[in-house]
Order: sequence, then C-alpha cells, then structure tokens
Amino acid sequence: MQEYIIVTGIILKQSPVGEYDRHISLLTKERGKISAFARGARRPGSRLSAAAAPFSFGKFKLYEGRSSYTLAEADIQNYFEELRTDYEGACYGMYFAEVADYYTRENNDEREMMKLLYQSLRALCAKSLPNPLVQCVFECKAIAVSGEFPGPPSDRELEESTVYALGYIAESPIEKLYTFKVTDSVLAELRQVARDYMNKYVGHAFKSLEVLQTLC
Repeated sequence: MQEYIIVTGIILKQSPVGEYDRHISLLTKERGKISAFARGARRPGSRLSAAAAPFSFGKFKLYEGRSSYTLAEADIQNYFEELRTDYEGACYGMYFAEVADYYTRENNDEREMMKLLYQSLRALCAKSLPNPLVQCVFECKAIAVSGEFPGPPSDRELEESTVYALGYIAESPIEKLYTFKVTDSVLAELRQVARDYMNKYVGHAFKSLEVLQTLC
C-alpha cells in the first residue's frame, strides 16, 4: 500500500502538465517547499481543481513516491477568493509567492516564511491597508526572516516614524505585522528602503514584480 503524508501548506504556483494534470509548488509547515502532481486537476469538475490553484491554504494529503509527491485530497481553509477577483491584489500576491518560492527549500524549517506569506495575503484582502505598504512590510520582513535585515540605513536621513516602522517590522511577530498605517511621506521612504534592500540582499529579477510595476 502506498504511504501518504498530511501537511499544512499554501500553494505557491502551478503549471499545466500533459492534457489534464497540474504540477504544484507547495510551501508546508512540516517539510518546507515541496513539489507535487495533481492528477486530473484540469479535468472539468475535478475535486482537485480549486485546491491546486495559487494561494489555496489548508491541509493536503500527499502520496510520497520515490522522486515526487502526488496530491490525493485537500481540505482548503482559505482560497483567498478576494484576490481571484482583484487583478492588482492578485499581482501583489503572485509576487509575494514568487519571493517565498525563491527563498525556501525542501526539508528546511520554513514556518516563518509560510506564516509571512499567509498573513501578507490576508493583508492584501484588507481594503483598509494600502497595497504598497503591504509590499514594503512583506519585503523587509522576508529579508529579516532570512537573517539578513540590517536595520535602518545609516547613509541617509529618515523620518523618525520611518525608523520606528523599520524596527517594528524587523522585531514584531508576524501575526502583528499589519497593524499600523503611515503617512505618505513615511510610505515613500519605506518603499525606497525596501527597494534598495531587495536589490542588495536578494538581487533577483522577479517576473511577477515586472508585471506589478506596470500597474503602480
């Protein structure tokens, strides 16, 4: 009998395979980032169709093969439906998922990055928070989770509120990240710092960011 595992995770991306299948990248609490095949997920009426879509969060039952996993069942707790009808929000979400995909590895402890992605998608669904602020917070915290966040830059003058916000982002638990708002001038400074730090400490060209930049 084929063995299976149950993991809690979120779909980062999916791509078509063959005529009816999908290949998914899944960020999990138990095994870091893993890849799996969702057999028949592209068939009309497939019970795996929605479960294999990006942003789907829940519990996934996977059969473990020699070199890959196969998705058997899913109990989805949050589809982030708001982002499926909000093109700009979805673009931000795809960028966050691509950053998480870039940072994470199989069999690593990626719980903090998974929590960050989940809470950031929730923040995108909260209309009270401007998306550019959510992006700044996500980028700075992703760098902090990776252990590379240097704190406020020392080579420029920043508003006191900007310095405080950067410290709060770096030190706060992920669950409490998206609990503040800033003035337009502070947001402008945060965006510049986040952009500079992503270039310096990540230095990767994200395709989804190129799409996002055409909207902002």
